[in-house]
Parts: sequence; C-alpha cells; structure tokens
Amino acid sequence: MRKALFSIITILFCTTILAQDFKGSVIYRRSDGKTEPLPFAQVYLIEKAKLIETDENGQFIINLEQRTTMVATYVGYTKDTLIVDPGIPSGEFYLMGENEVDEAVVTSRQLTNTLSRIKPVRTEVITAAGICKMACCNLAESFENSASVSVGYSDAITGARQIKLLGLAGTYTQMLDENRPVMRGLASPFGLNYIPGQWLESIQIAKGPSSVINGLEAITGQINVEHRKPTDEVPFFLQLFGSSHSMVEGNIASSLQLNEKWSTVILAHASSVLKGTDHNDDGFRDEPQATQFNFSNRWLYYDPSGFQMRFGVRALTDGRVAGQMGFQRGDNPRASEYWGSLIRNSGINGYLKMGIPLNEENSQNIAIVADYNYYKIDSDYGMKSYAGTQKSIFLNLIYQNQINDYHRISFGISGQDDDFWEHVGDDRLHIFAPSPAKEPFAYGIGLSRRERSLGIYGEYNYTLDDKVTFVGSLRGDYNNIHGFLFAPRVTLKYSFTDDIIFRLLGGRGFRTANIFADNIGIFSTGRIIMMDDGLRETKRNLLEDAWTYGGNITFYLPFGYENNTYLSFDYFRNDFLKQVIVDQEFDKVWAFIYNLDGKSYTNTYQVDFSVDPIERFNIVTTFRYTDAKVTLRGQGLVERPLTSRFKAVFNAQYATAMNKWTFDFTAQLNGKTKLPDFMAGRDKVIEKDGEYFSPIYPMFFAQITRKFRGIDLYIGGENLGNYRQRDAILNADKPFSEDFNASAIWGPLSGIKIYAGLRLTIWK
Repeated sequence: MRKALFSIITILFCTTILAQDFKGSVIYRRSDGKTEPLPFAQVYLIEKAKLIETDENGQFIINLEQRTTMVATYVGYTKDTLIVDPGIPSGEFYLMGENEVDEAVVTSRQLTNTLSRIKPVRTEVITAAGICKMACCNLAESFENSASVSVGYSDAITGARQIKLLGLAGTYTQMLDENRPVMRGLASPFGLNYIPGQWLESIQIAKGPSSVINGLEAITGQINVEHRKPTDEVPFFLQLFGSSHSMVEGNIASSLQLNEKWSTVILAHASSVLKGTDHNDDGFRDEPQATQFNFSNRWLYYDPSGFQMRFGVRALTDGRVAGQMGFQRGDNPRASEYWGSLIRNSGINGYLKMGIPLNEENSQNIAIVADYNYYKIDSDYGMKSYAGTQKSIFLNLIYQNQINDYHRISFGISGQDDDFWEHVGDDRLHIFAPSPAKEPFAYGIGLSRRERSLGIYGEYNYTLDDKVTFVGSLRGDYNNIHGFLFAPRVTLKYSFTDDIIFRLLGGRGFRTANIFADNIGIFSTGRIIMMDDGLRETKRNLLEDAWTYGGNITFYLPFGYENNTYLSFDYFRNDFLKQVIVDQEFDKVWAFIYNLDGKSYTNTYQVDFSVDPIERFNIVTTFRYTDAKVTLRGQGLVERPLTSRFKAVFNAQYATAMNKWTFDFTAQLNGKTKLPDFMAGRDKVIEKDGEYFSPIYPMFFAQITRKFRGIDLYIGGENLGNYRQRDAILNADKPFSEDFNASAIWGPLSGIKIYAGLRLTIWK
C-alpha cells in the first residue's frame, strides 16, 4: 500500500514538473544591438498546430506538457525558432528587420485578413498587406474585401462615404484611433476620407458592444486603426498614386529614432481630383473635385523603467466643388444659374497618452489619455447651407492590475465635453408643391448644444489557460442633457478544443444623434426639413439607446498550407429602445425627423471561410445576410430603406517566390436594397408587391504588384464590370425644385477605374 501511494505521489509530482508554464518574449533586436518588445507578434506551436499572439509587451504564457517547437513571426521581420522542453520556465525570440540582414533571409507572407484567435470579442484584422490589396487611398476604401463592413456614398454629389456594420449606419460604430475615440459628431460624414490608407499599419473590426473603457457609443461595434509607428525602421516612405478619374495622390511617412528613448513619425498627405467628369450625362459631376492636405506628427518616449508617453498633432484642410458641370470653384451658389455645392472642411487634433508602471513587472499600471479636437464645416448645396463647429475634449484615467495569470481588473473615470454649433439655412425663392407659394420661402434651423458627461467604469477579465475568457464590465455616466446612463456589457470566449472557439456577448450602448451630420445627404435634395416639436424643444430626445447581442463560432481546420484554414459563423441582433428617424417617404416635399415610435432592429448572419490551397495562394470567401426592420410613420414596421439584404465576397491572392509578383482578385455580389417609393420607374428599379428594390449586382477588382528592392509598383482596376447606378440623381434637370433628390444611393456611382502607383521604402 505504501509503495502504491508512493508511486502515485511520484507520478503526480513528475506530471506537475513536466506541465509547467512557459513564459516567452518576442523581442526586436536592432542593428545597433538595442532591443525592444514586439507587441501582438504571432507564435506558432508546430506540434499543437496552434497560433497564439503576444500581448502589448511582446509576452505570452503557455502551459507545456511535451517538447514543443515554436516559431515567432512579425511582418517585416525575420523568423526565430525555439524548441522548448517541459520544465523550462522562459525563453526569448529575437527578430531582426528583414532588410537589415545581408545574408540569406527567411521571409514570410503576412496574412491580409484574419480572425483573431486571442481576442474575446469577434475581431477581424485587416493587416498592412490587406490594405495594399487595393488602391485603398483612404480608410473608406479599405473594406472592399470584407463583408462585415459595407461602404457606400451618402449621396451622389458630396463624395461623403458611410460605412454600415451589422446593417446599421457607421454612426453607430465607435471609431478609434489607437484606442482613442475619433470621427465623432460633425467629423463623421467625411472622416473616413481623412485617414490615408498608407498611413495605416492595421485595422481591427470588433463586432458588438465591447469594452466600456472608451465610452458608451459602441452600439454595433468598434473599428480601431493602428498608424505607422515612430519605432518603425523606415526613415522614408513615399507613395504616389494616379487614376483614370483624374485623381492624384501622394503620401510621405518618416519614422525617426532620435535616441534610445525618443522617436517620432511624420505623416503627410496631399490629394486632388484635377477635373470634373460626367460619364452618365446627367449634367452633374460624378465625383466632387476635392483637394485635401493632411499632416500628422506622432511622438513616443519610452523609458527602460516601462514608462511610456505618446503624443501628437494632426491638421487637415479639404475643399470640395460639386454639382452641375457649369458650376465652378469661386462661383456663388446662391447667385449662379447652376446648382452647385461648395464644402470647406478643416480640423486640428492633439492627443497625449501616458503609461505609468506601478511595479517592476508592470502588472499594475496607470494610463492617462487626453484628446482635443476642433472641426469646422462650411458648406453650400444649391440654395441650402450648412455650417457648424465642434470643440471636443476627452479625458480618461485608467488603472489596470494583472492580479495573476487568471484575473485582471481595470477601472477608471473619464469625461467628455462637446461644444456644438450648427445652423441650416434654406434660401429658395419659391416652393412649388402642392402649389406655387405666393411669398418667398426661407427658413433657418439651429441645433447648438453643450454636452458634458462624466463616467465611472470597471472591467473584470477572467482567463483560464486558453480555455475560457470572461469579460464583464459596467459603466455609469452622468450626462448634463440625458441624466444618468447605465451600460452593462458581458463577453464570453470558450474553446471547446484548440481549434473550435465559441464567443458570446451582449451589452447596451448610447449616443446623441447629430441629425444633420449623420444625414448629410439630406442637403442634396429639394426636401424641406421638418423636425418634430419634441426634437426642437428638448435635446434630451436626441438620445439613441440600443441593446446588441450575438455570438460567433470559429473552426480552425486541419488542411491547407501552413494551417491557416478557418470556417466562422456569426449571428448578431440589435434592438433600439430610442432612435432618431429621418423619413423621406411620409411626404414628397418634407423630410420628417422624429423619434422612433415602435420597433427598430437588425438581425445579421455571416459565414467566413479562408484557406491556403498551396503555398503563397490564399482564398477568402464571405457571405453576410441582413434582416433590418424599422417603424416608419404611416407605414408601420417595414424593411429598413437603403440597406442591402446580403453581400458575398470572394478574394484570391497569389504571390510568386519571395513575393516578387503578387496578384489579387476580388469579386462582390451585392444583394437587393429596399428603395423609397419615389424611386419608382427609375433605371433598373424592380417593383414587387407594391414595393421597390434595387437589382442584385456584381463588382470586380484586380491588382498586380511587382516588388523590387525597396520599390513596389502596382496597377489595378475597380468596378471592372463597369456597373453603375445611372439614375442616381432624380430630376437632375430641375435641381432647384422640391423633386430634386440625390440621396437615394444603392449602387456604384462611377464606372470602371484604372489606377497605378508606386511605394518607395528606404530602410534604416
């Protein structure tokens, strides 16, 4: 008996020894011998066929029960391999920049669109390689390979781009710049155009209401963009671009390491549409003649003690001329015989982020985030005008404590101060419906407000090995207009096996509607804007309140080259308790703005499949179906107008050895969209049971890239099938009438576009 007991104790003791945690670090070793961690690097465990990510400090912890071969990779760097036996407590991977190695270099092809295995929220990552798959002149054009996000125009005149996530407008998606809220309020209509694609390192698309740390406004999800870093070993980067639509663009980026503690990156952008084009012969420019200048300077201070400070400034100016071809820059829209639009946008942003470690292991730290934003819009649309300014301050104090390997807590306090001034004018001489007005017609609407909020939040994260991750968070804000707002959110990630991952989440979000900025396309119509008395008199009625919940299951399949194959299924539902409705269907002359009185919801289903059949050949297919309903005055619960029912995306990329040649092809199939009844009889519009729909239509994109030493040359095409919504502007021959309408956009406005460009990179 004693021998048996001794044997059992011995086995348990040996098993404990052999199944210890291994702590790994992925480190970048510079050519001068200095090192720094590589956050969010990928480590592949060959025996387990498992891919993990390092944390923000370049570290990871894994439980080992057998000898394991690990390969660490990071885009633009060499690989490093470790063979680790159980019982070894720690190890380090050292990577170097690929262009710093003079001898033979083992290179890897960076994945373009991936689903994160690590994050508890369903997160799609578009990498720098994915951004380069297409022209991607700006953030708005970076989602063509993703069915999760749909991108379209708010109208056929201004060039304002809008995204949709989970079937709802992008105003319900919280936009983040390295985890700072951006593109809020007046900046939302054109904000996607003001982030150049070549400034970006990656884009993360998280579905559903995730973290409460950055506020309450994430209703359908969060999109976070990561810019080029000051620590990049690229002292000079140049991109030049030109297209058949008379657009030219240039981007410059320079990352400079001034010493072991200070580094900076300078980003500059200039673009212009040199001349107006009218391919559909409706008398209006297909795209505005826009000239944009954009400058950003970001700094990083890093102390070996772990203290970090990041700060920067950004300034932009954008001028747009749109409307009839006869209208020229410098003309007065109110005095011209032509319908013209002049839009002048400008803004400046400054931010500061500090990370302060509270112990040597940095398991406890304090983060401070401060952000200031000033934005101004001054615009004319025929006889209408819209002007506004926004001054916003955001402050956030965060405490984080990694108690142990299983428990992490975060809590903090944040404040937001928004000062809005807006004014809308309509100076038309006459309104002709239902009969000609005897007196000149004019009106003005002002919607200025000063909104302040102070919030307290807490977030608890429980992690059990790689099996379970639970995140529970609560946030309460006191808003000087809306009173107390309470938002609970919960996320669960469970791994049935290493290759089957299940996610479940739910939560509540709030936002204050910015009626005119959220619906900028309404100015490109002849409609008279009519607001309910409740909205004009009580700003409290501008609050929008919604619950979002859903789930995801992802299967990582044991076939395909490099084990990158996955199959993923999503379902998400959004339910509005309060919403502001802009309705053009209730009346043919008025655009009514009122509060929701009934139901408003969306159900979104999506399936994603990715496989590498052979080396350097990747195929991604995605299908999304959206069931969106809203209660409209006089109609009841109906299908939400101008929301595509489905979208299918097929993307294939093949690269030759050493990635010298890269071939990309993307095909989209866009589902039908319910259209307002005033679209009846227009080109391609389909009538069914008294309702009107757009047709199902395809889109095709292709690009070829040739890499030389430090230079990439590329040529490509968009909308290669030349499919267009030809009748995009209703009553284009009567632009000053109430029947004029350029806001009902369901398809592409421009035909085939051919483009070419180069990317020049000088490595340190």
